[in-house]
Amino acid sequence: MEELRERQQGGGDAEAQQEAQQRAEAQQEAVLKQYLTDGARQRLNAVAMSKPEFGEKVKQQVAALAQSGRVQGQIDEDQMRDLLKELQPEQKSFDIRRR
Repeated sequence: MEELRERQQGGGDAEAQQEAQQRAEAQQEAVLKQYLTDGARQRLNAVAMSKPEFGEKVKQQVAALAQSGRVQGQIDEDQMRDLLKELQPEQKSFDIRRR
């Protein structure tokens, strides 16, 4: 009986955690809609389609900037391009020389 109770309580925690995650995602999307222009949102979605992890990182960064009050007005496409360049990890270049 105790095992069944623990399983039921564990399932409730997972559901509550999933609901909290959905609420956080909905709140993040609302913030992005408020602070991004259409062009910036399209650019961010294109990045998220090609690199999902990087796109999520950028979304979190934009939401954090907006919630901290460091975004004045809306972020346009040029500002989004600059932000993507700043957050993009360093790419290593290789020079191959043949003898």
